[in-house]
Amino acid sequence: MILSVKDQLDKIHKIRRGEIKEGLALGIKSFDTYFRFKKGTFNIFLGHSNVGKTHTVLFFMFLYAQKHGLRFLVYTGENEPYSILKKLIEYKEGMPINKVDEERLQEGSQWVDSHFKFISIDEQYSYKDLLELGVQIKKGWDYHGYFIDPYNSLEKDRDLFRSVGGHEYDYKAASDMRMFCHKTGVALWLTAHAVTESLRKLHGANHEYSGHPIAPMMSDCEGGGKWSNRCDNFMVIHRYVQHAMDWMITNVHVRKVKDTDTGMMPTSLDSPVRIRSLINNVGFSIEGDNMIDLITDEHTRESSKET
Repeated sequence: MILSVKDQLDKIHKIRRGEIKEGLALGIKSFDTYFRFKKGTFNIFLGHSNVGKTHTVLFFMFLYAQKHGLRFLVYTGENEPYSILKKLIEYKEGMPINKVDEERLQEGSQWVDSHFKFISIDEQYSYKDLLELGVQIKKGWDYHGYFIDPYNSLEKDRDLFRSVGGHEYDYKAASDMRMFCHKTGVALWLTAHAVTESLRKLHGANHEYSGHPIAPMMSDCEGGGKWSNRCDNFMVIHRYVQHAMDWMITNVHVRKVKDTDTGMMPTSLDSPVRIRSLINNVGFSIEGDNMIDLITDEHTRESSKET
């Protein structure tokens, strides 16, 4: 299919006139500058094991659901759906689940059910299975974002793997995910593990985190550069889990932004967006403020304190 130059020129004129719609913001400048929700985009979140990738990305989805009413489809192959439901209710209520009374538990679960649907983990899925499920579910429940967590846990499509091999399989997966986003308008958020070797890359003696693993680069993604080449936005979730003081700080490095005209920009190499876990792990603060309070017009919630 040959594209019309006129149609493409119309888009250029909109850019020149400042009429291109930016991705959805939260109203938190220090966050929105680097990250926005953009429909129809393929987003990768890379990180080492046990740094809180799932928790962090889930919290971001919660914020966009709370602020803009967005709906998300969720598949977390390494976490039971009830644990994800529990965490979302804790974000909503601002307290651990054992302190939520029955009435608020019911209200919170109803809110979650309106904004999140979970795919069962009782079966194993390939990436192709999940994309097909995503298309079918969207016909009956119109959602905006699809969280697949993590890619590394998915079953291989055996026929495809045998026919193309490992390297081409991942390239085909990345390409198919990108096409899924383009055709459905859904934003796909995919987590991935960094290669084990990257854990051996440590900060030097003069760095404030000397001796601790550095944040992975895009090339540290299992499967290599094909993922960073095919995605629209590439983020790294990093935490210094063995640091005595800063273990509760999550560093969000934005390594790639394909379309800066609609908002977002990469963070500088050693200056990530820093968010701090709240007491009882019921959310995050940024620059000392509870992020949930910052997106809420009426501060009726009791603010959670930082650890």
